[in-house]
Amino acid sequence: MPQHTPARTRGEVIGRGGRWLAEWSLRIILIFGALWLIDYLLGKIWVVVLPVLIATIMATVLWPISGWMQRHKVPPAVAALTTMVGGVVVLAGVIAGIVPSVMDQIGPLADRTVEGVTKVQEWLTGPPFNVRPEQMNEAVHAITSKVQSSASTIAQGVFSGVSTAGSVVVTLLLIVVLVFFFIKDGPKFLPWMHRSTGGPASHHVEEVLQRMWSTLGGFIRTQAVVAFIDALFIGIGLVIIGVPLAGVLAVITFFGGFIPIVGAFVAGALAVLVALVANGWTTALIVLALIVAVQQLEGNVLSPMLQSRSMDLHPVVVLLAVTAGGSLWGIVGAFLAVPVAAVVAVFVRYISEHVDAQVTPIPAGSGVSLPDASGTGDAGHPASELPSGESDVAEPSDDGSPLIRWFRRRGR
Repeated sequence: MPQHTPARTRGEVIGRGGRWLAEWSLRIILIFGALWLIDYLLGKIWVVVLPVLIATIMATVLWPISGWMQRHKVPPAVAALTTMVGGVVVLAGVIAGIVPSVMDQIGPLADRTVEGVTKVQEWLTGPPFNVRPEQMNEAVHAITSKVQSSASTIAQGVFSGVSTAGSVVVTLLLIVVLVFFFIKDGPKFLPWMHRSTGGPASHHVEEVLQRMWSTLGGFIRTQAVVAFIDALFIGIGLVIIGVPLAGVLAVITFFGGFIPIVGAFVAGALAVLVALVANGWTTALIVLALIVAVQQLEGNVLSPMLQSRSMDLHPVVVLLAVTAGGSLWGIVGAFLAVPVAAVVAVFVRYISEHVDAQVTPIPAGSGVSLPDASGTGDAGHPASELPSGESDVAEPSDDGSPLIRWFRRRGR
């Protein structure tokens, strides 16, 4: 007959659970301390980190064209330069196309804005609200002050981390140079990293970096396609409805698509506001219905169809990432939040794959217990020496409370 040890006392069970909780609490504290240290170091070298991040994202967009040219025997330097010049020409063409529209319609739109504000004032000062003019002036002053302060905050967020580089021009030039070398010498990076790392770690580093690059490139290109379709449908709808500045609003919608959830909301609110000022409530409601329909098409059809499972992020994770990035690093942080979250998700999935590969599943009902912190089984014997199909702990007939059963499972 096998020897069985007595069941643990209540104090032993609670003590083991408390030790488990304390160990994991210490681990969590160390993890958050490391994250705080990383954030502190990023703040010190943000001048270098920001251009590298933006250049990496731009390189993932331009690389397919440059890579295609290099595969067709075009020298890497020529392919990279041609791709960058083509991108600048396209961007300059878009800006040149919307500037005349803005200049032609900004004057009438400003006049209609003044007329709209006057009508709202007359409506509020009459029945049934009967707001006094001095109260109206105080409210207008408060709103104006709030908008001015928000504008300064937005401007500070846009250029946070850029002004410390000396000037915006210097930062932009650095980004251009980095993009050129990234798409020119990108294929040489992984072999160099493989030689520099050496040993078994080089295979892990190479695999993780390859997955991150593929995920980041696929994410950015997919977001570009989705944002373009959103901007196209919304722009056509605004032109048909007769909303002024339709081209400008379509471009804003396109760039807003690179900041998921928040960007679409801000761009849609701006389009509704312009429609309200220029054409009235009826047109504004039609524009709102158009934007909601397009966003539903994107969220329920386009994104699930275009986004691969490997870089799929839950909407809650996306929203939290955008919120955290915007709070820490302004608009630049909100723009970079989702690509960074997608890359971090790749790293976490890779670690999870290797953890799952090293975990030995225990058949249900086998009675084999896992070793504790000392490497022994419940009876003090090595876990490998426990009899197959038997447990070294005699379970009492009464399992006790759910809390005791939970601690007993944790102890095993």
